[in-house]
Amino acid sequence: MLLFATLQAKLLFDFCQTVMIGVEPRGNENTYMKFLSVKAVPSVSWSSKHPLNFRPKAKTVFLLCLGLIIFGVGEALLIAAAVGVSPWVVLAEGIGLVTGLYIGWANFLVSIGVLLLWIPLRQIPGLGTILNAILVSAALGLSLPLLPTPDILLLQIAQSAVGIFLVGMGSGIYLIAHLGPGPRDGLMTGLQHVTQFPIAWVRTSLEVTVVILGWLLGGTVGLGTLMFAFGIGPAVSFGLYTVSRFSSQKD
Repeated sequence: MLLFATLQAKLLFDFCQTVMIGVEPRGNENTYMKFLSVKAVPSVSWSSKHPLNFRPKAKTVFLLCLGLIIFGVGEALLIAAAVGVSPWVVLAEGIGLVTGLYIGWANFLVSIGVLLLWIPLRQIPGLGTILNAILVSAALGLSLPLLPTPDILLLQIAQSAVGIFLVGMGSGIYLIAHLGPGPRDGLMTGLQHVTQFPIAWVRTSLEVTVVILGWLLGGTVGLGTLMFAFGIGPAVSFGLYTVSRFSSQKD
């Protein structure tokens, strides 16, 4: 199912490139669409040489934390918009309905399952993996009470779009630190390494697959869920592309 979804995402992005910039997808791409072709996480001057780096540069740690905080605020915006939970929560909800587990425990089991998939994908945890769990949760919890909760659908959609954009930008910053991804981002980078497809395709395929599985199990899918599933791949890819462009490259 994941391979099929990956191929479907590839066709979708090729179609979007053709329609939006008026050229064939394998031709010369418009500068504004190059981010959809990003493969792998770039390395820049402040990137760590290895995820298991116990003495990273202060700048690297600062930008790692900044990215994770932006990520958390983006997640909070999505929750406050109240037009649908993320695909992974839909999956946890579905598993909870089938097994009778509380959704929190179901979400925990999903996270463990994702981490186990790191083993065959040869993903390496690091400081970023630990701080992902701490800082994203803290930023989400602290910012959520301060955010607006619009009742108008158009404003809810706009807030969800901003949230997705911030999650993508935050992901771009913290992933380029190369101090270890969070569980789902590690699954994304591992699958990208195996398939060699662009990150936008891989992430979209992964999220769409998770939504389908969660929905089949009885999870609730909202407009915000679909926006996240189809938008987070391009958002993460744009974040990686933008951060890389505005950072000094490694010598």
